[in-house]
Amino acid sequence: MGPLDGVELFRAWLGRTAYATHRHDTYAIGLTDRGVQAFRYRGAARTSLPGDVVVLHPDEAHDGRAGTRDGFGYRIVYVEPALVAESLRALCGRPRPLPFVREPVSASPGLARAVREAFAGPLTPLASDALVAALTEGLLAAEGGAGGVPSARRLDAPAVERARRYLDTAAPRAVRSVDLEAVTGLSRYELARQFRALLGTSPHRYLLMRRLDVARAAMQAGHPLADVADEAGFADQAHFTRVFKRGVGLTPARYRSLREREA
Repeated sequence: MGPLDGVELFRAWLGRTAYATHRHDTYAIGLTDRGVQAFRYRGAARTSLPGDVVVLHPDEAHDGRAGTRDGFGYRIVYVEPALVAESLRALCGRPRPLPFVREPVSASPGLARAVREAFAGPLTPLASDALVAALTEGLLAAEGGAGGVPSARRLDAPAVERARRYLDTAAPRAVRSVDLEAVTGLSRYELARQFRALLGTSPHRYLLMRRLDVARAAMQAGHPLADVADEAGFADQAHFTRVFKRGVGLTPARYRSLREREA
């Protein structure tokens, strides 16, 4: 997926081709899906197996190749350091040095979950905000020895409630980060922190669930499934089906079939 305001997603399978030594000016946070990923980083040979998370810091030289003849597959997120710094300031309540994870290969559950969810649907502005916030928390937790993720600070419940009501009414439409910043007076990462603290989820996830409400209502009204995805604001039918199954546990077609049996 192409870059969106400082965030880029990339997914690939690497066989015989190898990456020459190079460096990024971004964080590169990847998840090995299949095979063995081998690379040199900070003067040592590294190996990443399926399920492992790789964290490469900005401006650090590294290469990349398959560790076996079978090749390897991976997903990776590139994030501009300025976004992590902004999210970090919202999380900690003050500027602080960027997290530095000394072990480049780990089994960090927070980072692995963030990378997986990043590839679950289109990279919208709200999805990007949620991703940066989750990666920031994951980097802090993986850094260790620096106090970890700080405890929650002051919460602005009225501002979060304004965001919630806005998302309720705007569900079928595209929602931009600047829209919620204007409604709440909070920065996007401060809102992400407070929204999760008070409502248990991110603005992006909350919006998806409200779109599912719209979709279920349209389905119960007898609208064709081909039209429901567009009416509810999903990017396409495939995205609608993925989100619906994750939120309901059934495909839209199976859900409709069961509801029709009840009628």
